[in-house]
Amino acid sequence: MTARVRRDDLLAGLPDEWPDDLLPEIQRQVQASGRKVVVLDDDPTGTQTVHGVPVLTEWSVTALRHELSSELSAFYLLTNSRSLPLEEACALNMEIGRNLVKAGREVGRSFVVVSRSDSTLRGHFPGEVEALAEALGDGFDAWLIIPFLLEGGRYTIRDVHYVAEDEWLVPAGETEFARDAAFGYRASNLREWVEEKTEGRIPAEAVASVSIEDLRRGGPERVTEILMGLERGSVCIVNAASSRDLEVFVLGLLTAEAQGKRFLYRTAASFVRVRAGISPRPLLTWKDLDLPGSGGALIVVGSHVPRTTSQLNALLALPGVIGVEVDVTSLLDDDQRVREIERVARLADQYLRDGRDAVVFTSRQLITGEDAKSSLLIGRRISDGLVAIVRAMTARPRYLLAKGGITSSDVATLGLGVKRSLVLGQILPGVPVWRLGPESRYPGLVYIVFPGNVGGLEALVDIVTGLRVGGG
Repeated sequence: MTARVRRDDLLAGLPDEWPDDLLPEIQRQVQASGRKVVVLDDDPTGTQTVHGVPVLTEWSVTALRHELSSELSAFYLLTNSRSLPLEEACALNMEIGRNLVKAGREVGRSFVVVSRSDSTLRGHFPGEVEALAEALGDGFDAWLIIPFLLEGGRYTIRDVHYVAEDEWLVPAGETEFARDAAFGYRASNLREWVEEKTEGRIPAEAVASVSIEDLRRGGPERVTEILMGLERGSVCIVNAASSRDLEVFVLGLLTAEAQGKRFLYRTAASFVRVRAGISPRPLLTWKDLDLPGSGGALIVVGSHVPRTTSQLNALLALPGVIGVEVDVTSLLDDDQRVREIERVARLADQYLRDGRDAVVFTSRQLITGEDAKSSLLIGRRISDGLVAIVRAMTARPRYLLAKGGITSSDVATLGLGVKRSLVLGQILPGVPVWRLGPESRYPGLVYIVFPGNVGGLEALVDIVTGLRVGGG
């Protein structure tokens, strides 16, 4: 078992970062290659590092042709596959992969694919990646696993993946995320995690690694050397402790790809921004969002991780905020479900019309099944109930914030009918903001996608107060 360590102590013991700003050269090479970055996002929180990028909730060949033909360097496909049983997630990835291949051929545009998943290692790995690889055409030189997420405090150092908690870095396998009912795991060392998740089919000693020392002492040339030397069909993990580390890796990666190497990426969100050559931008404020001058906001909270519950309790104590608790046991009871949905929708509507910020949140009791699949199905039933509440409401909110990956995906696609949105940027580190498209139920609505595992105790309070009329 790897022990937790003080963040400052561990980071201070690393070699100095690579001295040069590499993003301009990355941007030049991305543009010169003409390859589009296509991100399959297993929940909508993967947009937490980018801006000016579209998000699609459909993947017909026609829709993919349109996006592949655009001048933008990247686009997202919101699959929400983390909420699905493994078999459905694999079938979905297979469908998208085949459609991408067909669309790419029709428009003559090459692309690379990111299977974007959770920075705390929850998701259908290796299943959906295997399905995607098969659909895209096997022959990848390697899968690259990169769960580093600076915005969420996720670091990979000496092959161990850490989650920041205050001043500490806790090995991922020792966190509450590793005890997830559907996607639990034990290993914190990513090589051992690959072995665990593949049930020994890929042993830890067969997993390659790009180390912090490779990045900070060898630079992009060392990265290219490692990638060019990988055995075909291998798995390689990438260590990173800063955005500059990612820049070094990506520049070396682009050189390897320019020499004919082909990789499939399984990553967290930080990688996407750098691989697409997108410059960082300042956090958004109320001045950037053109919000209505009156009305109440709607906050929908479905996530059950302890961090979300703490943030929710702080928000409910804020003056002007009214909570409406959804009884989860009633949502799971066929006889009570409809009545509970109507009750919550009616109350939330009333508060919004009164100009108050309404928080619709599931009761905090976590209900799980006997195994991973049954737990996912229970979660699906609860999320469907939240969607039904949103659909039953009639008052347009001033803006809508959804807390939790599955919650935010389902509210957007099923509750609001979103087909295409634009990522405006981030309201807090790791918290993306979308503007909904004209086809949605509320065209132009500001939609805040708040991951369950991101932000400090006052994060929800900070957003709600910051977006009130006049910025607080």
